[in-house]
Amino acid sequence: MRTTLITIAALLSATLSANTAFAYDKKALIESYFSIVMVRGFNDKGGMAYGSGVVVDIDKVITNCHVLRTTKQPWISRGEDSYEITSVKADTWHDLCLVTTSGLPIKPVKFGKSSTLKRSQEVAGIGHSSGSPAPLTSQGSVNGLYAGNPGKVIRTNAKFLMGASGSGLFDLEGYLVGINTFKTAGRGGSIHFALPVEWIQTLETLPEIKEFPISGKALWEEDEDKKPFYMQAAVPESRYDWPKLAEVAERWTKAEPLSPDAWFALALSQENMDKLSLADESYHHSLTLDTENIDAWIKVGDLAKKRGDDAELNRVYTALNNIDKEIGDQYKKFVECTQSC
Repeated sequence: MRTTLITIAALLSATLSANTAFAYDKKALIESYFSIVMVRGFNDKGGMAYGSGVVVDIDKVITNCHVLRTTKQPWISRGEDSYEITSVKADTWHDLCLVTTSGLPIKPVKFGKSSTLKRSQEVAGIGHSSGSPAPLTSQGSVNGLYAGNPGKVIRTNAKFLMGASGSGLFDLEGYLVGINTFKTAGRGGSIHFALPVEWIQTLETLPEIKEFPISGKALWEEDEDKKPFYMQAAVPESRYDWPKLAEVAERWTKAEPLSPDAWFALALSQENMDKLSLADESYHHSLTLDTENIDAWIKVGDLAKKRGDDAELNRVYTALNNIDKEIGDQYKKFVECTQSC
């Protein structure tokens, strides 16, 4: 899966249409792109604090509350235009702040649902990564979905960098499905998480705050042992700390034995510690809980290829082909690939 940062022009002119797995609605994504704004403000040291936001209603922008922690006078900016933030409704634990401004001439986004996403579904993150004056688009896919009550917290490989906190995660029809919020870091690469779009709806019932900065700990800043297991597992995975991942996954599978993600994490740690038989069992167990987990099927196929199990490779191909014919075809080419490929 591709996870490159590109401009909107590149997104709309790239050869995605040649690959149906990346089919997208050009007009809808253009509209989504123009719903993204910067949230800025000077901190107490005179430096610039900044993040991203998404226009979700007339004169209303959603962003992460942690973007507003260090500035007393935040504002919205689009190019050379700026709009004062007059009030905010803050859910600091969920790290979502709905800010109000006036005269913002930007069309709100269309709301989708994180609850209807599927693992491996293609998504696009759009935000001001690294403080870029124009939003950048990061293409990727859904790698995990976790109960958010309501909605689902989304793990994705659609990259976002500093400055894109509070930016939008969209499906390829241009519907907002999540707010890019936190990530891990490690030599294995960052793991990115977006909060469910469904959480935005509850903000309207909160009282208005007119004084800044905003304070309060977010759920992803909780003590490590108090975080949900999917957060605990992300850090050692991104750092290639397989013994630690195994320890977290063992506890995860005991606490949530019906979680396919828990068994997948356990299998991943076992595979990378050369416990291949155990890994194969754990991947298969994950698949009994989620038969459409493309990542797990591919892992099962990798192990089958190593031991020369052609019957299992054919079973994997059939399963992937039933989930997504194009992915099945790509997998078959990979399996048949020789050293000259």
